[in-house]
Amino acid sequence: MATAKSFETPDFKLFPSPRNVHRVVFEHQVFVPHPYMLIDMESYYLKGRYSLFAACRLADGKMGQLVTLEDDADETKFKAKFVPD
Repeated sequence: MATAKSFETPDFKLFPSPRNVHRVVFEHQVFVPHPYMLIDMESYYLKGRYSLFAACRLADGKMGQLVTLEDDADETKFKAKFVPD
């Protein structure tokens, strides 16, 4: 079993998804407060690079997932298409 190392940004403690192609925290970020929801990033057909992390928001300890995106148009597209289970 692979173990991903966590790291912190000023706002989040992050745990990289083993499915990430790019292990980068991109500029455009969307916090999704659904820690157990499966987010299939490929199904959004994004144009730029992206990454997904399990996340703990440091401000309030809320667990969820952080989607980070290279392109601001992809951020808009993700927000429009994302529907929680």
